[in-house]
Amino acid sequence: MNTRVASIAAIPATMLLLTACGGGDGDDGGAVTLEFQSLSDQPAAIEATEQIVESWNQDHPDVQVEIVPAGWDGVYDKLITQFNGGAAPDIIHYEAAGIVPFAVDGYLADLSDLMSDAMRVDIPSGILDSVTVDGQVVAYPTELQSYVVFANRGLLEDAGVRVPEGETMTWEELREISQATTSGDQYGLGWGLSSPTAAFMSMAPAFGGTFFDGAGSDAGLIMEEGEMALPELVGEMAHDDESVQPVSLTQAGSDVLASFYAEDIAMTVQGSFQAANIEADAPEGLDWVVLPPLEGPAGPWQAANPQTLSVNVDSEHIEESAEFLEYFASTDNLAELNEADALIPATESAREIMGTSLAEEPGWEAILESADHLESSPFLFVDAYPQWKDTVATPAYQRFLAEEIDADELREELQTGWDEITQ
Repeated sequence: MNTRVASIAAIPATMLLLTACGGGDGDDGGAVTLEFQSLSDQPAAIEATEQIVESWNQDHPDVQVEIVPAGWDGVYDKLITQFNGGAAPDIIHYEAAGIVPFAVDGYLADLSDLMSDAMRVDIPSGILDSVTVDGQVVAYPTELQSYVVFANRGLLEDAGVRVPEGETMTWEELREISQATTSGDQYGLGWGLSSPTAAFMSMAPAFGGTFFDGAGSDAGLIMEEGEMALPELVGEMAHDDESVQPVSLTQAGSDVLASFYAEDIAMTVQGSFQAANIEADAPEGLDWVVLPPLEGPAGPWQAANPQTLSVNVDSEHIEESAEFLEYFASTDNLAELNEADALIPATESAREIMGTSLAEEPGWEAILESADHLESSPFLFVDAYPQWKDTVATPAYQRFLAEEIDADELREELQTGWDEITQ
């Protein structure tokens, strides 16, 4: 897998004149230093990460870890520069959807034999598959999110709707509740779909949608019933039922929360991490709940795209770096990190601890249970996906939701755009 081919594009030589940032080698008898490029940008998550590293450093005087703060903005291009310039850190924080090209091009170490059996068993197979490239485990998954429905219990009950309490709820149930709670200026649902591609593709597995056949540069786009089902359903709810708040379709998810707090909408589909924001920011007395995971004809499945920790294949200390990843992803550490970041741990043991810790917090039981339905998705392993997503799919979905094109035209635009990129 260490091919180092040029699919991570060549870049100007002036950008490559960087000092290598690999950790110290300890050859002089001093401690080995591992550089850990962290993208954590929320204060609580930064603090949790720092505490994990500090604890490691105290227990491992011969292998010290140094955090290099980076942030998420522009990280893909930064990693291209670092790898091509021989300046990548030992330990790399990113996400499954972003690391595959680097793994394919041979920039990430194979951790298959370095990951403990206990860790491997603790990570659900669908999540482990999302960080496995060409049969090699190229990262430790750490944090996840799912898409869930937040609901105003009072507005549902006022509309005569029984709040769903089963293991799952169907999309048809969501549609019926949305219709029942739409009245006057109040809408049943608000869904921030200014950037709709991630949500539509992540939730497509519930309808049997995969979008892609094959992997890498050989992948082909599939646009059949399972891939079209969710955007068509949202379009019907928005324009036929008129139960989706129109402005929400042009907003980011976080912007829709203002309408939820004002009780202008009864429900909102959001990333599960918003539970922490709602708990902190909702008006006093707002009785909100997280509804059971949404289930489509194929089940309640969603695509997993975990945050990840990988090791630079050129690190002089791959084994020490992998040992640190084992420590970082240990049960207690992963539970503390995810609680701080309001995300879902990638291991079952850490999820159990969070379930106990957050048992009294609204919404978290359903959120943690939603992780049972996460699976790897083909789009993680498709070379042209990022370009197609940004330049073709997102504007096409936006036009569809604005009723500028119909479902047949949407399908055609998605397919034609893919063909133009890949042929």
